[in-house]
Amino acid sequence: MGLTDNLEAVLMSGKRLLVDRRLPGQLVIQYTDACNASCPQCGMRVTSDFKRSTLDKARVKRMIRAASVKGVSALSFTGGEPFLYLDQICQLAIYARQQGIRYIRTGTNGFLFRHSEEASFRDRIKRMADQLAATPIRNIWVSLDSADIATHEQMRGLPGVVRGIEKALPIFADRGLYLSANLGINRSFAGASRDKDTLRYADFHKGFERFYRFVHELGFTIANVCYPMHTDANQADREVVYGATASDRVVYFSVTEKLDLFQALSDVIPDHRDKLRIFTPRCSIHALLRQYRGQAERASPCRGGIDFFFIDSRHGHTYPCGYRGEENFGDFGRLDLNGCEADRQCRQCDWECFRDPSELFSPVLDLRQSPVLLFKRLRKDPTFFKLWLEDLLYYRACHYFNGRIAPNSQRLENWHQLVPASPAAHF
Repeated sequence: MGLTDNLEAVLMSGKRLLVDRRLPGQLVIQYTDACNASCPQCGMRVTSDFKRSTLDKARVKRMIRAASVKGVSALSFTGGEPFLYLDQICQLAIYARQQGIRYIRTGTNGFLFRHSEEASFRDRIKRMADQLAATPIRNIWVSLDSADIATHEQMRGLPGVVRGIEKALPIFADRGLYLSANLGINRSFAGASRDKDTLRYADFHKGFERFYRFVHELGFTIANVCYPMHTDANQADREVVYGATASDRVVYFSVTEKLDLFQALSDVIPDHRDKLRIFTPRCSIHALLRQYRGQAERASPCRGGIDFFFIDSRHGHTYPCGYRGEENFGDFGRLDLNGCEADRQCRQCDWECFRDPSELFSPVLDLRQSPVLLFKRLRKDPTFFKLWLEDLLYYRACHYFNGRIAPNSQRLENWHQLVPASPAAHF
């Protein structure tokens, strides 16, 4: 979500980018690592045996004040499961807006949408929607792991949650809140059993097609995917600070599989852009494909630790992202952003929260550094720039994915006519 927030921020104010050669800042605060779901793709699942931590609200307010002073434009509250502390998240969101931070987001595994068969369900959801509508939160994501209801609910350990989501979406929409479906890419979404050896392009293509159709039929108007974050089982805990990574095979993909996965995702997205507002920029997928084909120099380095930062719930310390846990920057309020390595060439992970905006804004950063540099890149990779321009036009048609604005079907249709869907590459 930081991608679209930062895009609008760039267009609203270009000084930070054009003069300081920095992107509008993004801060992800892990408010808690407590969770009540059993997702195998996440190290914070309820069955994981570790001491849970939740940040002190007063301390988070100090972080927010520091973020405002440092020019942070986008703020995300993540978990664990943030909605275990819904009251605090709402209060902190209001405080962040008072401090001048415009783009605020959070999300949930949807546990509060269970028990939709109960007579009290609608009134309970109305109260929750009213509470969230009274905040400045711009985007709220809801996690979905598969277009198959049984698979998703078994993975999450949240029976009945999908039908509750379906009933809740119109209630939120009545209050001007358009929730986002968030697929954490895993082997099960593509129809694989846990022990299936290899997934191919056709499996991924079918899985993405089913997912986008499914969430549209449920009533979502915005959708996103999280790229898989697998870690080796023997990797030291200190090296990966964000527990959303996991060593489970369900999020492991070989390089060959990733090439098929990202190609299928890029091929499927255009067929659904006239019905859903899909965050994922195809120019970023193109760059990741280049990277996995051994052309890392064609993928822009991540701006994590330069413009984007992550704060963990255990210590409240700052890191360049959720992955590089060995680089502890300490207290965010004391961090000198001017001292951060602006030329760091990091491509260690596929964390889309930071990689996607880094890629999307790279042409503007190249231009700021040297028009010649930008021209050379255009000459070497014209496909990237074609996709980049398409993405920018599409984001404009989507109102930059503002979850407080209803989708405009005519704008999406007009865009779709200008940029027709691309045929699938291969099966």
